[in-house]
Amino acid sequence: MTRRRSAILVLEDGRTFHGEAYGSVGETFGEAVFNTGMTGYQETLTDPSYHRQVVVQTAPHIGNTGVNGEDDESDRIWVAGYVVRDPARIGSNWRATGGLEDRLATEGVVGISGLDTRALTRHLRERGAMRVGVSSVETDPRALLARVRQSPPMVGADLSAEVTTAKPYVVAAEGEQRYTVAALDLGIKRNVPRRLAARGVTTHVLPAGSTIDDLLATGADAVFFSPGPGDPATADGPVALAREVLRREIPLFGICFGSQILGRALGFGTYKLGYGHRGINQPVLDRATGKVEVTSHNHGFAVEVPGARQGAVVPDQVIETEFGGVQVSHVCLNDNVVEGLRAKDVPAFTVQYHPEAAAGPHDADYLFDRFAELIEGRTDA
Repeated sequence: MTRRRSAILVLEDGRTFHGEAYGSVGETFGEAVFNTGMTGYQETLTDPSYHRQVVVQTAPHIGNTGVNGEDDESDRIWVAGYVVRDPARIGSNWRATGGLEDRLATEGVVGISGLDTRALTRHLRERGAMRVGVSSVETDPRALLARVRQSPPMVGADLSAEVTTAKPYVVAAEGEQRYTVAALDLGIKRNVPRRLAARGVTTHVLPAGSTIDDLLATGADAVFFSPGPGDPATADGPVALAREVLRREIPLFGICFGSQILGRALGFGTYKLGYGHRGINQPVLDRATGKVEVTSHNHGFAVEVPGARQGAVVPDQVIETEFGGVQVSHVCLNDNVVEGLRAKDVPAFTVQYHPEAAAGPHDADYLFDRFAELIEGRTDA
């Protein structure tokens, strides 16, 4: 058996891991984050929200089912780098059209395998997400560390323009069209318009720099703000757009980055989580029903409401804002992070997690029904 090329991973604080090259040979930098999902690696790799992040898979065996032409969440792989413990030597699935490592190599994604991903994950949990470098061309950890510390951090990163669609496109409703939605693409996943289409919604996907006139020109009954990468504190343009949508009382639904945008539009702050939420097994309480949902997450930032940050009990009272009363609708049961907002006086709500989860649990799919009901209530008024 031919021996693989050696590779190193060096974290911003100097912690170094040795392994073997996986995917493309080269060097890459980004923010080191870990994903706790045991399936759905193809969807993770092609999720624009992972732009400029080096993803560590906590599941030890990755690549078992190969890759196919149907499960991508965008038109390319977005992760900056990929870290796995034990890559499958052969992918086996009736839907597979190729192997994972070949796909990574073809798209120039530098990865590393054969290292202790459990130890790496524990380090990130204790020290927090941080900058990282992965290289299969550099042998000196100190030289790589110097370049890691010169790479840009995620705090202050404005990335929506780097992942958004270049021009508008339309995803038609399945069957009879009931409503039209204008979706601001901040890093949208393909399964969002698919879930809307299943409910009779035609979705116009628009670039991140779109104006209120661009949204209204679609004839939209409602507006959707998508997930995406980067620091929400930099997204002043989308925040201003969200405020205009709220002023006009157009039904609005935001997911993940879109939830943070709406939080800012309502007057709340955002902050960076220690190591974020990434995976398909996160418990969230829906305060309206009292039910606990198992949900899919991918966020490193969160909304800060008065009186609560990560770890503190989130207040249940109505918070007064420029646009009327707002309540925290969903809370993560692992760490009390705000996972959703509901406006009481304007037609708007958000969730910080992913009801369009693919792969992932379907507990939160009802939120698309809730969006359709919100639109119906306004169009019937």
